[in-house]
Amino acid sequence: MSWADLFALFWHFVVLSLLGVGGAITTAPDMHRYLVVEQRWLTDTTFSASVALAQAAPGPNVLFVAVLGYNVAGLAGALATMAGILLPSTVLALWATRWGRSRRETRGVRAFTLGLAPLTIGLMVATSWLLVEPARDHPGALLLVAFTAVVMSLTRISPMWLMALGAAVGALGLA
Repeated sequence: MSWADLFALFWHFVVLSLLGVGGAITTAPDMHRYLVVEQRWLTDTTFSASVALAQAAPGPNVLFVAVLGYNVAGLAGALATMAGILLPSTVLALWATRWGRSRRETRGVRAFTLGLAPLTIGLMVATSWLLVEPARDHPGALLLVAFTAVVMSLTRISPMWLMALGAAVGALGLA
């Protein structure tokens, strides 16, 4: 991968960092569009597996960005994607926190805060739709996804149990 490609990768993640309301995972659909559809650096399966692997691993939720970058261009790709996703949003969050704290009772700040919840939910639904893509041709996998969504929204059961169930279903070839 050329330096120009690495810079383009970095810059794309800089832009996503500033759009990622609700965390980096909410920008996964655009990451998919860029890395899989436009650049063809990753396949659908590699993209979904990268996100799933990083989400299952202990540590920060943003680790999937490093895994994607690593799968694109090794350590240089991981550094480019992580720097791109972390630097701008960190600086903006620090500045916005200071600014918002001093104005938290104003109408505009309260409206902005309330408006973020539906936006974040919509972005999470779009990400979920994208991550289910490899399973859409497998009825057993879709049933497992639906079951997991219902259980997660109606109970307080640990997601680890559902991941173990998914691993068992996959190992048995049922999904």
